[in-house]
Amino acid sequence: MSAQVPSSRARQSPGRFQLQAERLGPLPLVNHFITRLGLEPLLERHLPTTDKRTGLSSAKALGVLVRSIIVEREPIYRQQETVRGFAPGMYGLNAEQMERLNDDQIGRALDRLFDADRAALLTEAVLAAARAFDLSLKELHNDSTTVRLSGRYAAARGRRLRGKRAPWITYGHSKDHRPDLKQLLFILTTTADGAIPVQFRCGDGNTNDATTHVDTWQSLRSIAGRADFLYVADSKLCTHEAMSLIDGHGGRFVTVLPRSRLEDREFRHWIQEHQPAWDRAWDRPNPRRRRGPRDRWWVWRHPLPSQEGWPVTWVYSSLLALHQQQSRRERIARAGELLQQLKERLDHRRCRLRTAAELDRRIEQILERYKVGRYLKARRFSREEHRYRQQRRGRPGPRTTYVRTSRRLLDIEWATDEAAVAYDCKSDGMYPLLSNDRSLTPLEVLQAHKGQPKIEKRFSQLKSVHEIAPGFLKNEGRIEALFTLYFLALMVQALIERELRRAMKREAIAQLPIYPEERRCHRPTTEQVLRLFSLAVRHTLLLKGRLVQAFGPDLTHLQTQILALLGVPPTAYGMAG
Repeated sequence: MSAQVPSSRARQSPGRFQLQAERLGPLPLVNHFITRLGLEPLLERHLPTTDKRTGLSSAKALGVLVRSIIVEREPIYRQQETVRGFAPGMYGLNAEQMERLNDDQIGRALDRLFDADRAALLTEAVLAAARAFDLSLKELHNDSTTVRLSGRYAAARGRRLRGKRAPWITYGHSKDHRPDLKQLLFILTTTADGAIPVQFRCGDGNTNDATTHVDTWQSLRSIAGRADFLYVADSKLCTHEAMSLIDGHGGRFVTVLPRSRLEDREFRHWIQEHQPAWDRAWDRPNPRRRRGPRDRWWVWRHPLPSQEGWPVTWVYSSLLALHQQQSRRERIARAGELLQQLKERLDHRRCRLRTAAELDRRIEQILERYKVGRYLKARRFSREEHRYRQQRRGRPGPRTTYVRTSRRLLDIEWATDEAAVAYDCKSDGMYPLLSNDRSLTPLEVLQAHKGQPKIEKRFSQLKSVHEIAPGFLKNEGRIEALFTLYFLALMVQALIERELRRAMKREAIAQLPIYPEERRCHRPTTEQVLRLFSLAVRHTLLLKGRLVQAFGPDLTHLQTQILALLGVPPTAYGMAG
């Protein structure tokens, strides 16, 4: 993450004084939020250490891992040297516990976490966060992603470890576009306010997303203590089992109607000759290009309900329409290029595509790859090629006779179905939202749905910032336990980000010069905050091994301002209050 600073750089003076430099980094800030969350006492209650011979409790070992995921992100076998790279106590360990820390201790702690009642632990952690940070559980967003793992994991086939079923590490639909690697499913739920993680589950690598919502919603109902929170998810929620369960227990949801539903097909046919009475929802500047077209949104509630009897809200986005039209043109053009290459290949005398079935398969692959089978109509046909040669050798003359040889060749031709393109252009940028809450206006349904991309940011942080993959563990039980710690680390990270942004809004601070070269940032992330404190160092002056005086880091004005906005006391970095 940053340049390493030695934890104990001692400088001997003639008067037998010693000056030591101890790295603090961002850990005092992180520890402040871990303390507010009550994470270590929570781990101690759920993972009590019964073996008196153990010099390091499971809760302490897991606390080291949580801090490492947030700050350093080193593999388990390097945790001991990572801890020693910081000042004593920064990882929640004293000098004796630091000596006892090793990868074997951490591995056994992960085993204890896998065996524990993790559902109760996480529920208590979320409720503690809700109380300490005033989290609202009225609207929750759910999604899932895959975590790829390198290795065979031949034994990880859903076996039972010490009486509990471990996850099945196997191949499945890879959202990381790595179908060659085995994976696990990481199911996450966040709040609408700040996208704070509040629920996590680990699923088998080949789990269908549509089957996860029932268990997830029931867990969230236990956490929220009520059933009427608004549950927002993608089109995988749109199944009879999941929606009926939520509606039958008094729950509310917002989801996307998939293209396979009859309601979607009927609307796209109806709009060919009709125009909805759109209500403008937003008219905003382009979010990506300063001089690009404006981002405009409209909503319209369809007079006909869904087949379940719930209202359907149609949404129209001008930028989405432009994107879909451009994407369609590019896909048609690219598929046309590949078909032309295939045609030229057929004209070559050494072409090995000799059978009609093989040629049909190649055409189908191209159309399926670019999803243009509706727009490009390709046809295979046969043609004859004739060649003439002299019947006898010699110079040709008026009486020379020729012999004709013919062969049958395969060929293709294609054309763009302009009617199909025009038909789909009519509904570009439009998609339907379904909610069983009839009291929500179309605009409120859209607002709930537009909070869904925030959870994608958490997945991005999980994979890029916290580097959840690749895994360096062979035991799938320990992998699932480690995923639980990643969830806790993601929660701490999200709370830091939310507290800073709320404080900026409260103090009317539009931006902070937190980027490198003091460039200004409107929406700072935790990663940038931690980078800002990565080189913080504390100095201690010793005389014959005794502490004479401690000198806190010389913090900049920006660092002091951020600590104040986050509510971190000055004493956390050894400064006077």
